[in-house]
Amino acid sequence: MADRMVLTGARVVLPTGTVENGRVIVEGTKIVGAAPADAASHDLSGHWVVPGFVDIHNHGGGGASFTSGSAEDVLKGVRTHREHGTTTLVASTVTGEMDFLAHRAGFLSELVEQGDLAGIHFEGPFISPCRKGAHSEELLRDPDPAEVRKLIDAARGTAKMVTLATELPGGIDSVRLLAEHGVIAAIGHTDATYEQTVEAIDAGATVATHLFNAMPALGHRAPGPIAALLEDERITVELINDGTHLHPAALELAFHRAGAARVAFITDAMDAAGFGDGRYQLGPLAVEVKEGVARLVEGGSIAGSTLTLDTAFRRAVTIDRLPVEDVVQAISANPARLLGAYDTVGSLEPGKDADLVVLDAEFTLKGVMRKGEWVIEPQVG
Repeated sequence: MADRMVLTGARVVLPTGTVENGRVIVEGTKIVGAAPADAASHDLSGHWVVPGFVDIHNHGGGGASFTSGSAEDVLKGVRTHREHGTTTLVASTVTGEMDFLAHRAGFLSELVEQGDLAGIHFEGPFISPCRKGAHSEELLRDPDPAEVRKLIDAARGTAKMVTLATELPGGIDSVRLLAEHGVIAAIGHTDATYEQTVEAIDAGATVATHLFNAMPALGHRAPGPIAALLEDERITVELINDGTHLHPAALELAFHRAGAARVAFITDAMDAAGFGDGRYQLGPLAVEVKEGVARLVEGGSIAGSTLTLDTAFRRAVTIDRLPVEDVVQAISANPARLLGAYDTVGSLEPGKDADLVVLDAEFTLKGVMRKGEWVIEPQVG
């Protein structure tokens, strides 16, 4: 356990901007404002220190699935992403039988309660068969509020988000139900029109599930959901920045229109993240991963990603040329706010958990700390 330490010499990204030759003071599990006299010093000159990453949409990693794996499997996936800088992680499920999903919610809620997960995200089964992506069509269903309620009740207060095709029968009433229970209603896997999307936002939807993917393209006469989601200040847009799901111009458009304050980088990772190419299962569907790209064996649809957030961070800065401060906002602060957890994670401030990532000058991950303990201790100097 890192009891008392001072990290010095790095560029430290704070909510107010980047501090050159800054320092982060850690005591126990927290960031503190003043260094104890006996604190150990770690010189991180030439490096960056940024807040731990927060992933609100993640299906697994390290060869393990959050939808079907054992507790040991889930923890293996959590550790895999933690080693890539994700210190706060929401477990996402995929479409399945309602009874199975309810049982799974109860199982995952125990891992939330013991602090390994930050919550549960239900992606499906309440999505459009027209935009199903890597979801089993025969298991899809309309978003009946009673069934939505069944899942959030099964999660015992740990449900954080439900992705819905809000244009389906029951969609708007389900959005209102989720809003009333403090659960994020996310618009995704949708075939909605612009007008239908506006109606869902007015009803209480606040997130766009992996914007651009699994929804109608932006059209000049039929702008569809993308225009509605980008223009509304109440919506945070998820983006998968892996170079496969989004063209760089689409990512630039999202940042330009929504602004850094309304973007949340996610992985949408499946089992293969941090593990390698091969055959996998995503719920009931077979997936083939080749050269890091996951696609359904039948049909060839993209099936989640193999992304980790350290790669998304590095790509955003070095390829997309986004300011480091904007990337930190999208990968840490904004998703933490969505989860209602910004008082404890998402930025480097006294009183918050000592969750941080150390990057070198090329933005390659060199160290990860979670709650004051090194997951990966940086080897520098």
